Amino acid sequence: MKIIAGLGNPGPKYEITRHNIGFLAIDRIVQRWKASGPIQKNSAQIFQSSFQGETVCLLKPQTFMNLSGKAIGAFFSYYQCKPEDLIVIHDELDLPPLTFRLKTGGGTGGHNGLKSIDEYLGKENTKYHRIRIGIGHPSLSLKTARLAPADYVLQPFDEQELVRLDPILDETTQAAEEILSGHIQAAMNKYHRTK
Repeated sequence: MKIIAGLGNPGPKYEITRHNIGFLAIDRIVQRWKASGPIQKNSAQIFQSSFQGETVCLLKPQTFMNLSGKAIGAFFSYYQCKPEDLIVIHDELDLPPLTFRLKTGGGTGGHNGLKSIDEYLGKENTKYHRIRIGIGHPSLSLKTARLAPADYVLQPFDEQELVRLDPILDETTQAAEEILSGHIQAAMNKYHRTK
């Protein structure tokens, strides 16, 4: 069993906010793979598909961002997963807007969703894969400079950003497929480039 979890907050209020980019990525994978679902279980919205003959659960935790680990940890434990069986897709303040990077393990960078996941999985299980999608830091733009990061991440994408987001979600799906295929280093070489 493989798990791909997108981080975000449930409800229409947050649907197209920067913090929900993980949910948007899961929606794109569901669409591309024609995944079945959703069903609600263990505080998560779950879709299911298969990739190269292996079952993949696509999760959108419904616990709000700061408790993402509660839902992900329940599935991780139930299916007796190893860290390499988990891919987490999340927003990243420290990357330029609408770029992405792949990573395995490492610190949380202050991301509350990742902190929660690490807490629920335990120290021995933190070397899971991550797809970090950049949303930029509010201090880097005159338009958002006065916003605190906690407020900035809850702002919706504007129309221009949504247009630019579309191909990033496609590439994120492709990167997840390459990780599932065991080609994370090749995927890093391919996608870690300046846009």
